[in-house]
Amino acid sequence: MTEFPTIALVGPGAIGTTVAAALHEMNRTPTLCGRTAHTQLLLRHGDGEVVVPGPVLSNPEAIARPFDLVFVAVKTTQVAEIAPWLAVLCDENTVVCALQNGVEQVEQLSPLVNGATVLPSVVWFPAQREPDASVWLRAKPRLTVPDVAPAQRIVQALQDSRCAVELEADFLTIAWRKLLQNAVAGLMVLANRRAGMFQREDITELGLAYLRECLTVARAEGANLSDNVPQEIMAGFHRAPADLGTSILADRQANRPLEWDIRNGVVQRRGKAQGIATPISDVVVPLLAAGSDGPG
Repeated sequence: MTEFPTIALVGPGAIGTTVAAALHEMNRTPTLCGRTAHTQLLLRHGDGEVVVPGPVLSNPEAIARPFDLVFVAVKTTQVAEIAPWLAVLCDENTVVCALQNGVEQVEQLSPLVNGATVLPSVVWFPAQREPDASVWLRAKPRLTVPDVAPAQRIVQALQDSRCAVELEADFLTIAWRKLLQNAVAGLMVLANRRAGMFQREDITELGLAYLRECLTVARAEGANLSDNVPQEIMAGFHRAPADLGTSILADRQANRPLEWDIRNGVVQRRGKAQGIATPISDVVVPLLAAGSDGPG
């Protein structure tokens, strides 16, 4: 391997563009792969903007050899679509970093990556796609990844960049905590409102009840989370800008498929497997599924 790994990125949306920009600023521009052959990517942030030169490749046949490191930044609803990319980008020597929601990235991606090592991550920054296809980054980006040897390839790629990488021995706990945050954000889809809706007392109470249900399932799955986590997550929504959205809300408003199963359905599924009642999930999940998949 050279001083820095060869890097590809699949899915240059909001999260993918942010990571691509962080790499580009450090002269480690990744090979960009996606559905649309953009000539460049544009990230806007509080201090200015970063232009990532393209092109975004749109045909997997353009890939000549596997890469050392592949960032996967598509939504879980699009994993099947990127199978041809993963087939040519990955081999047994590749590390795949999943920049995705949920706690099931390894199970989803492992069958598609030619024996590569799949590492999940937790993405801790809000970035949103604008109508002109640029991305607006609203906070300093950071990732949490498991503290295992293959993660050093991710650390090496992003070292000294604007995107911090944290290594976590108890990654399962961190991943479930983020899942709780994503799960309660699903209520924004049902209300068709942004984060300001959590200022309502009745929505706060509903959100806390849902978070406590999710917390019970998370603990049964091995997450070491305290009783205070629901209040901490809700306090975060209370501090957020009233106009802060979420990717699942943006997808609903654009009439795109929703990540309802990986963000919300998983709580219901894992709860059932653990023998835990999930009455709020039993209402929220079918409504999100119908909003995503219909019919009607």
